[in-house]
Amino acid sequence: MLARCLSPSLQGLEARPVVVEVDLAPGLPGVQLVGLPDKAIQESRERVRSALRNSGFRGPLVRVVINLAPADLRKEGPSFDLPIALALLVASGQLARPQLEGLWCAGELGLDGSLRPCRGVIALADQAHQQQARALVIPPANASEASLIEGLPIHTAPNLRELVRQLKGEQPWPVIGCSGSRASGRINSPEPLPSIETSLASRGLALSAAGGHHLLLVGPPGCGKTRLAHHLPHLLPPLSRKEALTITRIHSIAGHLHGIDQLQQQRPFRSPHHSCSAAALLGGGRSPRPGELSLAHGGVLFLDELAEFPRTVLDQLRQPLEEGAVQISRSQHSTVFPALITLVGATNPCPCGWHGDRDHGCRCSISQRQRYWQRLSGPLLDRLDLQLRLERRSAKEMANVLNPHGPSKVSESWCSPARIQRARQRMQSRNPAGCRNGRLSAKALRQSGAIETAALDLWEQLIQQRGLSTRSSLQLLRVARTIADLNDQSSVSRNAVAEASCYRCTDLLRGSEPQ
Repeated sequence: MLARCLSPSLQGLEARPVVVEVDLAPGLPGVQLVGLPDKAIQESRERVRSALRNSGFRGPLVRVVINLAPADLRKEGPSFDLPIALALLVASGQLARPQLEGLWCAGELGLDGSLRPCRGVIALADQAHQQQARALVIPPANASEASLIEGLPIHTAPNLRELVRQLKGEQPWPVIGCSGSRASGRINSPEPLPSIETSLASRGLALSAAGGHHLLLVGPPGCGKTRLAHHLPHLLPPLSRKEALTITRIHSIAGHLHGIDQLQQQRPFRSPHHSCSAAALLGGGRSPRPGELSLAHGGVLFLDELAEFPRTVLDQLRQPLEEGAVQISRSQHSTVFPALITLVGATNPCPCGWHGDRDHGCRCSISQRQRYWQRLSGPLLDRLDLQLRLERRSAKEMANVLNPHGPSKVSESWCSPARIQRARQRMQSRNPAGCRNGRLSAKALRQSGAIETAALDLWEQLIQQRGLSTRSSLQLLRVARTIADLNDQSSVSRNAVAEASCYRCTDLLRGSEPQ
């Protein structure tokens, strides 16, 4: 007897429909799986057999052929346990065929018949909804996550025995509350950035948050590079529902979500160690999964000790930073993961960390500093819009910070969320598509940048004096446009271009180090 059950299969960030076909035929008892299953699916034969027996059902005593169609699509993961078990019950006459019509199923089975969670449930539920499924049957631990897809009925049960009783109508389905309509809220506001930060640092942080500019922080140990990077996500705008759904889907496919009941509310902040591989940073694998770059989509990717990362790994960031996506190609298919991030890199000026510090002498030779900075390629530095050289605060400045009656906190005004929000509103009014200044094209800058003639003259002089590339020169204008927005100015003045040139410390590189 032939039976079918529908189930989705993850392919990158999306899911594709799969038909699980089970055929019982005369012959020696055995189970044969076809349709390009991976090792986890091959092992489902033993899990399903034990789950059926321990749940009180008859196991197959004939030859069983299980096909996962389409046959040329590679499938992976234990989420096919449940549809295989249900199709086996229909084929053996223990469950009526109409009871599975229109149902989509996904879930791992324990040997005792319990339903265990699987990853990527949001993508699976979205595909089922697009295919107009009658309902999606999943494990209880995934029910709240699947309910984020509005308009799709969710059915669940703690084990296979209860599930079959519910399918037969002997027991009502549990009510799954839909949390998909919940609005995504803003991140809890942190304490204001303390005035220990220099006005240059706080100004650069505000520019990065307002315009979406990538940021490089260079300075000795203890100057506040990590503190600045951790503060940046709190200055970014709140997530829209579309952004929250995409971020939640990425983390679900990566297997990082467990029992959530609402969309992601905070912008991601990812900080991988400098020993991570290219596959961990960009994503990959035989069946590609998102890496740290995609997990930071919509938020901040912080690369501390940037110069300690392998140069071959960092250079692979160049194309994703330009396109806002990571494309992973395999011989049979290609996967695209979104990666629209704000990159923040932090590094010391030299191997010992004290080059240029007024209190500590640098122990590195010129050749050591040259080799250290050669770990960062020119094309990568070219993609970092804001490049700041930070210094440690003096003892007197530290005392003023701790003194409650000390001087006013300059950095709080620069990093004011209200000021940054006003700048974003200006960008939104000029760019209805929602593109922030950090990703404006040359055509958009020409049409809506409102750059004054005097500013263009100074810009040309800077290009000649510093030998800027086409990309760097355009970034200089983008930063100047953001400076004008933060200053509530409709046009880009000469002063805005001059200030933008102050945020490029590596333009003074002479093949060795920032001056």
